[in-house]
Amino acid sequence: MKEVYLDNSATTRPLPEVVEYMTEVLTENYGNPSSLHNKGLAAERIMKRARKAIARKLGVNPGEVYFTSGGTESNNLAIKGVASTYKNRGRHLITSKVEHASVIDTFTALEEEGYEVTYLNTDKKGLISLDELANAIRPETTLVSLIHVNNELGSINPVEKIGPLIKNINRNTFFHVDGVQSFGKILLKPADWQIDLLTISAHKIHGPKGIGALYLKKGIELKPLLHGGGQEKGLRSGTENLPGIAGFIPAVESLPDFTSTSPRYEKLDRLRDYFLNRLKETLPETVINSPEEGAPHIISLSFPGLKGEILVHSLEGEGIYVSTRSACHSRNDQKSHVLKAINLPPEYIDGTIRISLSRFNKEEEIDYTIAKLAEQIKLFF
Repeated sequence: MKEVYLDNSATTRPLPEVVEYMTEVLTENYGNPSSLHNKGLAAERIMKRARKAIARKLGVNPGEVYFTSGGTESNNLAIKGVASTYKNRGRHLITSKVEHASVIDTFTALEEEGYEVTYLNTDKKGLISLDELANAIRPETTLVSLIHVNNELGSINPVEKIGPLIKNINRNTFFHVDGVQSFGKILLKPADWQIDLLTISAHKIHGPKGIGALYLKKGIELKPLLHGGGQEKGLRSGTENLPGIAGFIPAVESLPDFTSTSPRYEKLDRLRDYFLNRLKETLPETVINSPEEGAPHIISLSFPGLKGEILVHSLEGEGIYVSTRSACHSRNDQKSHVLKAINLPPEYIDGTIRISLSRFNKEEEIDYTIAKLAEQIKLFF
């Protein structure tokens, strides 16, 4: 059976060179980076190389890159770390209603500890209002945390404008960005855009699961979530996941070098445009939830009157893998908080699927997917 994988926002297939290098590290360079002997020094060199590779892509200093277990830990460390360390400045925090679960749930936990959180509304495409954000910032606001590319809709928040806006109103307010879905897909320059903390994850860019990173601007202090051996300059104790860190390297090095004149992954843009054009030709009644100017790899579609879960499984029967929503919530029965926040009608939410592309996808796979999608919809209607 033909296999077409279109769930790349959930996770991506590791590059062959990622698997090869991780295997080498697991079998040969297996030392502990904290050890003083040659095996340990070799492991430390791998970590330095990974930090440099990530820093180069982000345009930051390697010393500002800290390794974590993934996007969820990086988000938690950034948000809880700022809230706890700088609570003497104030206990007011700002985020939006369409954040990833690892951000929303972290803020909910902080509210239980007595912090006040403002949840910004969004428009029907999942974008915040800069005016609403500006009006929400107070003297006691210590943190604004916003997603760059929404993982369900592909909406792109203008973080390049948001950073300067925050600092012009309150220079003591920190700005954290969840860049998990934007890193490697579109231009991302945290230092230039006045971003103080940034989350990225390896398994969204064809690297391994279980490894992520946090960019932390020099001079910002955070209280750690974990205590122990003092690894990562005391910010993240625990023996480093060296195979995962090693796998991060070829994944990062394979990414395009985006610029202001070439700010998007062009191959993904072409595939997205091709998919949408073929969809409109074949199934013109489809409701497209993602904005036209959205990220190059995420497409949210609704088929009112259908159940998204049924469509996911029927397509799986044809070898096509898509999802209904964020993988973090795909196994529970609650409706997507993102789709509810943009006021999508319940019957549209129930009939929503998410297509997410990668560099491995081809036009003939899209042709096959559209054809099978049309077949399945005819069966249900």
